Amino acid sequence: MTEDGVELHESLDGQVALVTGANRGIGAEVARRLVDLGATVYAGSRSRENETPEGTERVLLDVTQEGDVEAVVDGIHGEVGRLDVLVNNAGVGEFDEDIVAEPTARIDRTLAVNLRGPMLLCKHAVPLLLAREGGRVVNVSSGMGALGEGMDGGAPSYRVSKTGLNGLTAYLHGEYGERGLVANSVCPGWVRTEMGGEGAARSVAEGAETPVWLARFAPGSPGGAFWRRKERIDW
Repeated sequence: MTEDGVELHESLDGQVALVTGANRGIGAEVARRLVDLGATVYAGSRSRENETPEGTERVLLDVTQEGDVEAVVDGIHGEVGRLDVLVNNAGVGEFDEDIVAEPTARIDRTLAVNLRGPMLLCKHAVPLLLAREGGRVVNVSSGMGALGEGMDGGAPSYRVSKTGLNGLTAYLHGEYGERGLVANSVCPGWVRTEMGGEGAARSVAEGAETPVWLARFAPGSPGGAFWRRKERIDW
């Protein structure tokens, strides 16, 4: 089917997705919707105590731990032999200080979760994603990392990590786009999650809409782009 000028998978029956940070917020909603579309969804959470949406396969996945990443990807390969969608959603952020005041431990943690983690996921998952034409990577980024939207207002680690995540998207497209990988970044907007706070403008359902749309892209769909509300935006 075609929606907003893009060819989409109408159903994800038989396809397999891995969503990081899937125990709450946007990640949980994305995982839930992918299950509704028929996908087998592995829902990553960094704690065994966290619940993930009904119908998902919960997996222990702290994206800062390469052992977790490798074990999850190897487990998916062993259990179902394929991976069609990787949603790099897990993220952290604090927004109250400039780079002079931001603690070094926070810098390290933010970059480890928001940038190094997705890079590790891609390092281990790309071979599975390339096994079938049209594997998708959806990197949940932020307009706060867009170079053209201004970088004032604090949150240096968060901003730079999301700029780097967009760089990862551009790299994946450049390296693997001709081999059929469809990699995109998405800004979900300011969403009422634990990170975004109750005063945020958008609901979790609204925030998940474009990431799920990108996860449905058919082979040959646009890649290497940054999206908000199903429209391209500048890096």
